Amino acid sequence: MSDWRMRGACVGEDPELFFTIGHAEPARRQIEEAKQVCRRCEVIEACLGWALDTRQDAGVWGGLSDDERLSMIRRASRPKPRSA
Repeated sequence: MSDWRMRGACVGEDPELFFTIGHAEPARRQIEEAKQVCRRCEVIEACLGWALDTRQDAGVWGGLSDDERLSMIRRASRPKPRSA
């Protein structure tokens, strides 16, 4: 296991907190609670980078939900407009 994972604020938290089911209000509250853990994390950037590099498609990683990471990936993969 990578060293950064051992230093995460999520160590010792219930892993289910970071993996919600659905998109209804209870899931949105749970995602926000998971993100609060991430906000106090010293390795949030390494976590997000790993999640993006490995295409994690579920859960909160690096302070972003799966939908937020997917949106980031889509934006990054769009062709850049060419200047005239």
